[in-house]
Amino acid sequence: MKRLAILGSTGSIGVQALDVVARSGGRFEVAALAAGSNADLLVEQARRWRPRAVALADPAAARRARELLGPGGPEVLEGAAGVTALASLGEVDVVLAAISGGAGLASTAAAIEAGKTVGLANKESMVLAGELLMRRAAEKGVAILPVDSEHSAIFQSLAGHQRPHVRRLLLTASGGPLRTVPAAELAAVTPARALKHPNWSMGAKITIDSATLMNKGLEVIEARWLFDVDPRRIDIVVHPESIVHSMVEYVDGSVVAQLGVSDMRGPISYALAWPERIPLELPALDLPRLGKLTFEAPDPARFPAFMLAYRALELGGTAPAALSGADEAAVAAFLAGRCSFTRIAEVCAEVLEALAPEPVGSVEQALAASDWGRRQAERRVAG
Repeated sequence: MKRLAILGSTGSIGVQALDVVARSGGRFEVAALAAGSNADLLVEQARRWRPRAVALADPAAARRARELLGPGGPEVLEGAAGVTALASLGEVDVVLAAISGGAGLASTAAAIEAGKTVGLANKESMVLAGELLMRRAAEKGVAILPVDSEHSAIFQSLAGHQRPHVRRLLLTASGGPLRTVPAAELAAVTPARALKHPNWSMGAKITIDSATLMNKGLEVIEARWLFDVDPRRIDIVVHPESIVHSMVEYVDGSVVAQLGVSDMRGPISYALAWPERIPLELPALDLPRLGKLTFEAPDPARFPAFMLAYRALELGGTAPAALSGADEAAVAAFLAGRCSFTRIAEVCAEVLEALAPEPVGSVEQALAASDWGRRQAERRVAG
């Protein structure tokens, strides 16, 4: 039985991970749960799963959880330090890193340092400090198992093959809510329009990143470090049906793909149960009903944001972290009505070109670079 720490348990990935645990037939024990500020849901989860400890990043929420759980409940830790401490618990075998944004980096790093297997659902960890984290994981003998559907698909498509035989990684993208909008109309796109994703209901930040294709750029950065592949051998393919989750092309021209219905419980279960698979009773993939699958090349002239990720990898060091921070600020400004849709990519490009990259030697340095990018973007939006 694997003992799990689920960091970000009240978010979408965390809730679905607990559903996977419920369907697993007793294969997992929930040893720890962590969340941001949703004390009520965390308490409900703690009563159901009886972990040894829980944590809330918001101290006020942690106090509420203590009151609700009472003296007979699990230990309740608080603040960022409390969340990070759960990643290092001796009773934990696998840490599911599902805290969104840069806030998840410290706990992901702590899990690696403690020698835990990491199910990685926090792409920002790899974007901000991928080279550092993968180096430490190799030194510690830690497996980092991707949970993002695209990276899980690549991980599965690489199984049983030799890495020198890989020619390209092909990351698929839905194309987002603005895929067919004419270029002349993009500057006038409103937040309400950009938030209408055709396939999924997601948080505002990731939905806007899907609309700009910045999310694919960030996934290129993540793939570069997770799979140790030169960025020039990572391509993006727009696939509106979101059935082919990603592909690997080999030197003999063969392409291995992972297909399935769009349900995150699939990649979550694969990461938690690896190297085994567990039955989930999800809807079957009905290809005859679908009829056809379509693919397109992304258009950098209309959606330049994803190309900035390649530029950040070319610059190296702190550049990806600065890009991530700049994107957070620019997206927030767009959602608040303080900049246009097309200005998001422009601001991020300006921040990258203003940066003097440095090698990333610590988590703190990566977070500082992200903060620098955020501040620089805020100044450019305001100016």
